[in-house]
Amino acid sequence: MVTSPVHSNGSAHGSNGAEDKLDEFRRLLGKSEGDPLRIVGVGAGAWGSVFAALLQDSYGHFRDKVLIRIWRRPGRSVDRATSEHLFEVINSREDVLRRLIRRCAYLKYVEARLGDRTLYADEILKDGFCLNMIDTPLCPLKVVTNLQEAVWDADIVVNGLPSTETREVFEEISRYWKERITVPIIVSLAKGIEAALKPEPHIVTPTQMINRATGIPMENILYLGGPNIASEIYNKEYANARICGADKWRKPLAKFLRQPYFIVWDNSDLVTHEVMGGLKNVYAIGAGMVAALTNESATSKSVYFAHCTSEMIFITHLLAEEPEKLAGPLLADTYVTLLKGRNAWYGQMLAKGELSIDMGDSIKGKGMIQGVSAVGAFYELLSQSSLSVLHPEENKPVAPVELCPILKTLYGILITRELPSQAILQALRDETMNDPRDRIEIAQTHAFYRPSLLGQPQ
Repeated sequence: MVTSPVHSNGSAHGSNGAEDKLDEFRRLLGKSEGDPLRIVGVGAGAWGSVFAALLQDSYGHFRDKVLIRIWRRPGRSVDRATSEHLFEVINSREDVLRRLIRRCAYLKYVEARLGDRTLYADEILKDGFCLNMIDTPLCPLKVVTNLQEAVWDADIVVNGLPSTETREVFEEISRYWKERITVPIIVSLAKGIEAALKPEPHIVTPTQMINRATGIPMENILYLGGPNIASEIYNKEYANARICGADKWRKPLAKFLRQPYFIVWDNSDLVTHEVMGGLKNVYAIGAGMVAALTNESATSKSVYFAHCTSEMIFITHLLAEEPEKLAGPLLADTYVTLLKGRNAWYGQMLAKGELSIDMGDSIKGKGMIQGVSAVGAFYELLSQSSLSVLHPEENKPVAPVELCPILKTLYGILITRELPSQAILQALRDETMNDPRDRIEIAQTHAFYRPSLLGQPQ
């Protein structure tokens, strides 16, 4: 029988100094005795749910000092096939089975398997089951389906929403914060971007969306990202992440979030790291396509990796004044996403014909495929003639996207839909394609940095 690691709320690991870290963070926020630190996760996808569960495991048993809850929209039903699979998962895990029996919750899963009742996503989340990650039971979570109730008095809000939903939800949240005296801390987990073309082409990130929607100052908004697979992190696979933002909160938060198996570093460059988190999703979709179309050919995948990383380095030089500082985190995040991320999986399923682009980018059991919208955003930005660079062979100014053949091909496959998935192989095999080294050399030897892309002054 398979058993899962026992987490700290099961007392097997002890507190690992958790109470001291919690007390220290409470002092920083000026929390008085009897006033719990209120942490709310907004959005219950795989990473958002795991992040809330990690906090619950670490600190939730200090009930008089911290209150952790997660918000998700009500009404999302669990279909019968998923209910049957969920029942199998429950019965394969003795610890989960015993927990549900103790909570008098087991019977509803029996009935759902038989088709005698319908389960809902917010209902199963209370028992520790994320709809996008059925095979990884979490600890039980306090779930709130009313957004105002969830956030109105929160000290820390964790944005676990896709970037495509962030603006809308935080505009609603801002209405509930009009009477607030204290300013909350917001930690965004979202990896995705939008393109804005006026007054000049620039990127809009989730933290910027939150800032504009709520008026919360940027010093209180942070981004946390890294080469992380949610289910593996919850099962205590060793992981690194980086929290990025202003000095005021990033170091205290890094210390507060750090666990023996989840090491959190910190960095002041918020927006660039956030953008890089979105960029790797673009190329992960293509990696999945190449893997499927070549029957997992190691040679083909390595050729693709060489070309896609050269494009990413090229784009990084456009976006960052000191791009070499991003190389390690960007490549690590790319590598894990190519190995086991949902974007690579989506590319594989498209190439195999098991999914259709017409099905949209929100996929049952996986959630939002962020790379699709990111392909559109990066293409729109880099096709602007105002950002032109010198073509190495034609010796004339061209839009940056002309030096990114993989990005152009993905745009034709996913956005305009004028190309089949097989076009990604044709792009790789085009004998006129530049050596990846040339693209990197162009980026490194020219004055490439475009501060306006991230909304910075020229």
